Amino acid sequence: MLPLHTTSLANLPLMRRGKVRDVYHADDALLMVATDRISAFDVVMDEAIPDKGALLTAISTFWFETLGNVVPNHLTGLTVDDIAELTDHERDVLRHRSMVVQRTAPLAIECVVRGYLSGSGWKEYQASGTVCGIALPPGLVESDKLPKPIFTPATKAEEGHDENITFEQAADIVGADVANRVRQYSFALYDAAANYVAQRGLILADTKFEFGITPSGDIILIDEALTPDSSRYWLASDYGPGKAQHNFDKQVLRDWLETLTWNKQPPPPPLPQPVILGTRAKYVEAYERITGRTWRSVHVE
Repeated sequence: MLPLHTTSLANLPLMRRGKVRDVYHADDALLMVATDRISAFDVVMDEAIPDKGALLTAISTFWFETLGNVVPNHLTGLTVDDIAELTDHERDVLRHRSMVVQRTAPLAIECVVRGYLSGSGWKEYQASGTVCGIALPPGLVESDKLPKPIFTPATKAEEGHDENITFEQAADIVGADVANRVRQYSFALYDAAANYVAQRGLILADTKFEFGITPSGDIILIDEALTPDSSRYWLASDYGPGKAQHNFDKQVLRDWLETLTWNKQPPPPPLPQPVILGTRAKYVEAYERITGRTWRSVHVE
């Protein structure tokens, strides 16, 4: 599969272009395309990571299908072959990179569940002993398992970083009833996924979910699900608190960028081939460990 940095479809209007995904209007549904773009420090790189979009789509689809009995999601069961407005070439390019999903009114918060102390949560804990206003026991170290998972919502940022908020702030944004329901859904999804990957030698340290409200008023899981871009997976065999852990994400890219004098503002530096291939390998490894399947790239001219 040749890398796809940006999409342009002749007969479908673009709804939104994010850091990774391009979303198009497709009659009563949406066509969500995961490109091979990759960002670091909130800057999209000029080079694409081969297969990344297909890998993210395959991982999300796997989780939507596996956890559909836990919380309903936005998969419609349709494919690009069901969208008459696409050309044959567009179908070939998009077939493994896209999902046809329900339209919803997305909630204006991200729903984060943390089972371990890492990332921005670790930084806040060091300063205040809390994570998103939730008091934690004293004496915890980086990567410690929490006594029980915590729900730590965040605002959605169109640009830059999302901002962690308290549950009370989230309730002010979406309403108390909705906030309580998505917290319950988030815990159920996290627990089911964490238990599943534990059998495959992985730890799900934390993850981010997004929810939307359907025209009939149901709350469903949308966007992506439990990918390395939205979740922190660790190798159980290497796990040890008190240090950073082995991640299945774009850490190869971040580590290389940190060796440069780049100011983390556009334009990004050109990526060398070893960084591109090393980053791809991490996504492939994540897919294979999570699903138990062997990744086979699909080549498209």
